[in-house]
Amino acid sequence: MDAMRRESPYPMVSVDEAHRLIMAHVAPLAIEEVDALSAEGRVLAEQLHSPEAMPDVPKSAMDGYALRAADGVAERRVVAELTAGNAPGLVIGPGEAARIMTGAPMPAGADAMIPVEQTEEQSGVLRIARALSPGDFVHTVGQDIADGALVLSPGAVLAAADVGLLATLGFTRVRVYRRPRVAVLATGDEIVEPAAPRPAGAVRDSNRYALLAAAREAGCEVISLGIARDDRATQREAMLRGLDQADVLITSGGVSMGTRDLIKPILAELGSVHFGRIAFKPGKPTTFATVGGRLAFGVPGFPVSSLVSFEVFVRPALRALQGDATPQRPRVRVAIAAPVQPAPDRQEYQRVTVRWAGGRLVASSTGGQGSSRLLSLHGANGLLIVPPGEALHPAGAELDVLLTGPLAQ
Repeated sequence: MDAMRRESPYPMVSVDEAHRLIMAHVAPLAIEEVDALSAEGRVLAEQLHSPEAMPDVPKSAMDGYALRAADGVAERRVVAELTAGNAPGLVIGPGEAARIMTGAPMPAGADAMIPVEQTEEQSGVLRIARALSPGDFVHTVGQDIADGALVLSPGAVLAAADVGLLATLGFTRVRVYRRPRVAVLATGDEIVEPAAPRPAGAVRDSNRYALLAAAREAGCEVISLGIARDDRATQREAMLRGLDQADVLITSGGVSMGTRDLIKPILAELGSVHFGRIAFKPGKPTTFATVGGRLAFGVPGFPVSSLVSFEVFVRPALRALQGDATPQRPRVRVAIAAPVQPAPDRQEYQRVTVRWAGGRLVASSTGGQGSSRLLSLHGANGLLIVPPGEALHPAGAELDVLLTGPLAQ
């Protein structure tokens, strides 16, 4: 008697509905305080207002001379030299000027400065090429940042420039959302470690390592759960171990319709399966469940299906868990370089290289799009979204792309 299931008990959901179901169970994790000066990549959990004006005093915008604009083009006597860290009690009187370096505080009495390129100095006497107006070449108080101004908002992903801004304003501790802990489990009797001998027909475990790398790239802490053989008790124990340690469990393989595809039944026993099939290619059997407040994703065993499913469904959830205000990858409109045949019944995500060409974004296929061909992801910086249908999309037609990396050269 054939014990293999003929029909899935899970209705097919659309890509949009899968996103909705996932995000309905996602909320930012707890807030923690960290060192602001090494917080790059973290997501801010508080509003930050400037505690002071920047600059706090008028400063020279360039190397040159500080002087009084009212003196016109008359010669000046050079009475001092001011460096960026030097702010003596100097007062510039009529007919006087001071050499001044970029960023140095303007001396009292001076209301303008002139770049050195527009001057001539001989024996302490300054001649200028043109008249000035008050404020010329001077950075005024609060010009860069006003006192009390909002500088960073919750949900901002802190970049290198933001760390510099925090240092500039004297912030040494900031409140950020905790990074998710992600546990990744590979399943299957045919899977072996990359360094182990590979029997004929066996497969080296690329999925677990690729998923761990993808989760790290998404800003997460990762836990490797190893390989679980096709035994219900073994897989259940490994999954419970991951759920006990992590905020998110990702399993690879075991989500199709075979007698050894055990992930869905185990998740249904442990928690609630919110969907078990998506009208999505590659990765139709991708599964999402919650177990005691933890998120669990079952992605297919084919390498491309595994990583594309991660990009489209798992990564946005991981970014949202850490408070990212824009957890989705950027979506852009592109022209396709070659004809594209859609799948008749599923939205397909094809691996492409996107570059500027002829004044527009153009997407070129990375080659064969088979679910097992990991080379189709090598060099790809986007996923071309091809709606289901029968009609061929001709070369030059426009479709959307999820940008997963910088534009190609």
